[in-house]
Amino acid sequence: MGQFYEIVSIQRAEPPPGAESSNWHGYVIAFEGTKTIHGCRQGSLKDVTSAVEEIVDQLNQRYRKKRGREKKS
Repeated sequence: MGQFYEIVSIQRAEPPPGAESSNWHGYVIAFEGTKTIHGCRQGSLKDVTSAVEEIVDQLNQRYRKKRGREKKS
């Protein structure tokens, strides 16, 4: 099955306001290439990439389940 959500980019970012630590990365996830989700996580590029990949996997699983229920109706 195809991916509905996918990672567009992950790059170093400034810490969010009020954050006391450094080493933040911003990310963009696209939904079917048209809608985007922007987020930010603390950690190394490797750790953030792994975390965002997990988010994308979970979003795709949830979306596939939702579409499956709609088709049965």
